Amino acid sequence: MRGCLPFLVLFSLSAFAAGDSDRAPVIVELFTSEGCSSCPPADRVLEQLDSRAIVLSEHVDYWDRLGWRDPNSSAAFTQRQELYGRQFHLDGVYTPQMVVDGSVQFNGSEGQHAAAVIAEAARHPRAKVKLSRTGSGLQITIEDSPRAAGVFLALVDPEGASQVSAGENKGRRLHHVAIVRSIRKIATVRRGGGLLKTLELPDGSAARRVIVFLQQESGPICGAALLGPM
Repeated sequence: MRGCLPFLVLFSLSAFAAGDSDRAPVIVELFTSEGCSSCPPADRVLEQLDSRAIVLSEHVDYWDRLGWRDPNSSAAFTQRQELYGRQFHLDGVYTPQMVVDGSVQFNGSEGQHAAAVIAEAARHPRAKVKLSRTGSGLQITIEDSPRAAGVFLALVDPEGASQVSAGENKGRRLHHVAIVRSIRKIATVRRGGGLLKTLELPDGSAARRVIVFLQQESGPICGAALLGPM
């Protein structure tokens, strides 16, 4: 059943070395909603993880009918979360849900657990992914994929804020990082293979993060890279 889990623990990022500003090539997805009162703590956890991993804030739309329409919400993110729900054999989807590298899911407010899972995921074999901008386009280079996978492109706003005037978070100003605007499949790679591809990006992409990751359907992610705004 779709729902909202309570905030369970205060978060700690002790699993990461202090001062390490390099993002691990690990994808951390947070399924969240401005209509859910338990989501702001998870949004803060994601913000703390933002410099340590490649994070994606995906706002689902099933909270929109309960008093506040999240301006960042999309049915596409609800559908992506439902695919994960089936993969993880859950009774239903919930917020806030965090998924690390498409392989592990848990309550997104559990920052200490998130840090440990990300550190473990960073040790797994993964493809080499390199991104570079070419005018209004993007060049993608992928080498040595450890498994056959789809190649996905995500366009992401670095941050944003909302003043919530209704629903469970009424009266609160909420801040978000890594707000996903779109995710689409652009290619496939074979096990042990790679890819060299150039594609045009939509207008406005220069101000967004461009993220490319390799994923088996809605399953494990085996490589990722982020290119920041120009």
